[in-house]
Amino acid sequence: MRTILEGRKYRHFKGKAYVVIAIAMHTETEEQCVVYKGMYGDGTVYVRPYDMFASEVEREKYPDVEQRYRFELIEEEI
Repeated sequence: MRTILEGRKYRHFKGKAYVVIAIAMHTETEEQCVVYKGMYGDGTVYVRPYDMFASEVEREKYPDVEQRYRFELIEEEI
């Protein structure tokens, strides 16, 4: 599994940039989640399951996307 790094900037395959705030644990399921903030607009904070954040782009659904992963690291440090 890919390692997602806190405090780092990632680009979603649709083009927008986000910063990972924390890796969190779901209180009920103990599933790891990624807490991240949009670097555009009002800076909305989102949460997504870790496995989904780290996953590859669905090629059948998005055949023209150039990125390999749903979120890709674009900067070493912010």
